[in-house]
Amino acid sequence: MRIDCHMHTPLCGHAIGHPIEYALAARDQGIDLITITCHIPMEWEDFGQAGIRMAPEDLKQYLEMVAEVAEVASDFGVEVLCGIEAEVFPDETHMESMDVVLAAYDFDFVLGSLHAQCPSYLGWLKRNKIKDDAMKIDSYFRHLKDGAESGRYDSLSHPDVIRTYGVVSHFDPREHETVIREFLQSVVDADICMEVNTSGLTKGDFEVHPDPLILDWASEMGVNLTMGSDAHKPSSVGQHFESVLGLLRARGFRDLHYFRGRQRHRIDLPKPQDAESGACF
Repeated sequence: MRIDCHMHTPLCGHAIGHPIEYALAARDQGIDLITITCHIPMEWEDFGQAGIRMAPEDLKQYLEMVAEVAEVASDFGVEVLCGIEAEVFPDETHMESMDVVLAAYDFDFVLGSLHAQCPSYLGWLKRNKIKDDAMKIDSYFRHLKDGAESGRYDSLSHPDVIRTYGVVSHFDPREHETVIREFLQSVVDADICMEVNTSGLTKGDFEVHPDPLILDWASEMGVNLTMGSDAHKPSSVGQHFESVLGLLRARGFRDLHYFRGRQRHRIDLPKPQDAESGACF
């Protein structure tokens, strides 16, 4: 079985292609299950509005669209689940409206993302006089730890995205091992997952999220993983999965997870595709 648990729809304003195209792309790559995870509406404009996330009035359309695609895709062997990409943020007063949405809808899967590049978080860093790279990185992972402990999320997505988009100029996990391990331990203790996000290979320093060294620590500590392409167009579904599956296997991982009805399900880690025959083992 193969899964891709992170992709978007045009309702977020920065993705292209109808969700049925994503499902067809999954079928063509031998992916059996996809979870669509558009960005949750947020009231505060510093989280980004038009062009970044869907509006509150789009939620009903989003749920109906995913349900329709799930019905069609089942005919060609792809299961389509409905998730949401929620926000992680240190100020709880800005999370109240999001919590209302999470409580009101029956999502299969809730991703938690701390988008360090958004004005919301950049403003928080500035207000708290956190200026140098080391302080920014430590704060970021402490807030991810808080997110893991909050009970809101099933998995924490692209968990070192602070290294991209120019938020910091230097990121070496070895220099932040203590705080990163504290975050990883919080994921284990909360019995949730961390996401392996293959879109990291398409931007920034062109490395998977999280960094392979963080994956070494995660394997050692028993962290459970979800895996997603973070696809914003159909051609990105399953992007770089073959190389990342090999990387995970080399680091000792033997399973992946997905969520249906907020319940975690385990699958064996798929083996990379055979380069000569094209067969999947």
